[in-house]
Amino acid sequence: MTDVYCGSIDQTVAAKMTNGARPNRNQKTTDRFRLVALFLLMCTLCWQPDRAFSLADGSDQATTAHDGQHDFDFNNGVWHTHIRRVLDPLSASSDVVELEGTVTIRPVWGGRAKLEEIEADGPKGHWEGLSLFLYNPQSHQWSQSFLNSKNAVLTGSLVGEFHDGRGELYQHDTYHDKSIFVRAVWSEITPNSHRYTESFSNDGGKTWVTSFDAHKTREKDLPPSDMAAGAEPMSADPDGHAFDFDLGTWHTQSSRLMHPLTGSTTWADLEGQTVVHRVWGGRANLAEYVGDGPAGHVQLLALRWFNPNTHEWNLDFATPNVGTLGEPGVGQCKDGRCEFYDQEEINGRQIWVRFSIWKISDDSAQSEQAFSDDGGKTWEVNWINKYTRAN
Repeated sequence: MTDVYCGSIDQTVAAKMTNGARPNRNQKTTDRFRLVALFLLMCTLCWQPDRAFSLADGSDQATTAHDGQHDFDFNNGVWHTHIRRVLDPLSASSDVVELEGTVTIRPVWGGRAKLEEIEADGPKGHWEGLSLFLYNPQSHQWSQSFLNSKNAVLTGSLVGEFHDGRGELYQHDTYHDKSIFVRAVWSEITPNSHRYTESFSNDGGKTWVTSFDAHKTREKDLPPSDMAAGAEPMSADPDGHAFDFDLGTWHTQSSRLMHPLTGSTTWADLEGQTVVHRVWGGRANLAEYVGDGPAGHVQLLALRWFNPNTHEWNLDFATPNVGTLGEPGVGQCKDGRCEFYDQEEINGRQIWVRFSIWKISDDSAQSEQAFSDDGGKTWEVNWINKYTRAN
């Protein structure tokens, strides 16, 4: 989060979110409003003004001619995919596995994002994945973050753009403990087919070795669907259903402490609505939030997913002016209450952050965010959120 958390939020704030990656990218700087947004993600209803808009009057809109928000529109639909995966691309080995599957890609968040759900079968059985594509209107670039059903760990973002009908996204990564670059390319694009190729480079981009090659042919356009209803949950783990109560549409009343950890007692209110959709066969959900208050108009997209290997929930978020996800928050649910802890920097000091959410009834819930600057000995609540299910 940034200094605007403790001051005016109508000033331009530089976004500085990174991901631990398909690479392992370390987040060197922390946006203090990310804490609020992560909380919103947890409860699906928090607020991160600096990420949601740069100037209260809306003057931060992109002024360049090209609007890359539609570059991935060709991808919408249901596709058959034939995948060729090289098992160890940077070795002399040429072992390859081939998979056949289905890819469904739909626009979400008013077209500012794309959700890709993949399932395929091969020699090692059934495999599923989820990608979230986000557009940054400031840089005119897209990012792609990926989840694998085998380990449910979010990869860091590939970031890039389209030129002459060809999309190229890049990321720094480690492979077998060595530094590499990853390049993802969308090419040979027609209305009914396209190709996706992922390559590695261990010499600074001088040479590239293909690691993943998928040819997609259109099966059908997107069927009419209600994402709010979503698919039936697939998790057999009771913890994997901890947030089923949160699906649907909620009216939200939020109160925010304007200057936390300063002794201030000045609060601000926000009225909003959040719609929570189940995705990826119930392994995850998306929350789309919009709200208004004294500080202006706020929007947020939240992704939450369950890791059956660790029995933990993960949460991450994006705002309209930041086209990447951040470092995920992680937590667990016990006795009907979910609590998540994180460590962040505020005013040059490391503090602890606690997110809590609990169900009150089928039609109401509450959540809180709190900070501690003494190693968890004392906590100061700085967000209180009350949710009422909308008819």
